[in-house]
Amino acid sequence: MRRSLRWLTIFALTFVTAVSAQPTSVGWGRRDIPYDGQFTFVRLRWRAGTFGVPVRENGVNFWIHEFPRAEQNLMTVLDQLTYIDARTDGSLTLTLDDPYLFKHPIAVMWEPGFWVMTDKEATRLREYLLKGGFVIFNDFELEQWDNFEAQMRRVMPGGQWIRLDGSHPVFSTLFHIEQIEFPHAVNHHLFGLRSQYYGLFEDNDPKGRLMAIANYNNNLAEYWQMAGVGFFPIDSSNEAFKLGVNYMLYGLTH
Repeated sequence: MRRSLRWLTIFALTFVTAVSAQPTSVGWGRRDIPYDGQFTFVRLRWRAGTFGVPVRENGVNFWIHEFPRAEQNLMTVLDQLTYIDARTDGSLTLTLDDPYLFKHPIAVMWEPGFWVMTDKEATRLREYLLKGGFVIFNDFELEQWDNFEAQMRRVMPGGQWIRLDGSHPVFSTLFHIEQIEFPHAVNHHLFGLRSQYYGLFEDNDPKGRLMAIANYNNNLAEYWQMAGVGFFPIDSSNEAFKLGVNYMLYGLTH
């Protein structure tokens, strides 16, 4: 494990720097990629939001924060550090009611504190979770939890969000994370807030399958996006990458 941690540090300082410098988003955020068995990063796109967020069918919205460098860097790390055949030349951006979503076991949503969905999307997300899908919610804080929880009650009316501590297997799938509530760097927009993690379990059984994880008071993707450019301390970026890799491995094996 020490060797893996040392390699992750070296990787974040060198290889990810090259990825972060890529100016192009060609191939990233597509709506269709022929399924070939490669593990593909899926970002969830939502059509409506709260607090007067401007929404257009093809327009920029909060769900697109850190695009595409966050997924570029995470998938490069995943490909280099694991035996997963991770796609490093493109990704998908899908809506909750896109049937193509069911071909992919893991999906990530940004800014769920502003997200609003239709009844059809709520039904499809419930089906996705119950069929074995794993959803990672990222980048929301403080009172934004209220909107997130209200939306998820429409998906799983009896679902209970359970706060996770470091003993849950998702935090040691590959890397054992000593301090899951690691403090944000002073130049992070959430500095001063302590990261918290909540899980939604099948049948509300904390010993069962984790269907979704909520990264509250946290934005892991900002660390992924800025890796290698010197904006954040390397230790903070490493913790974010370790969590990202663990999440992907957990979702693929449970």
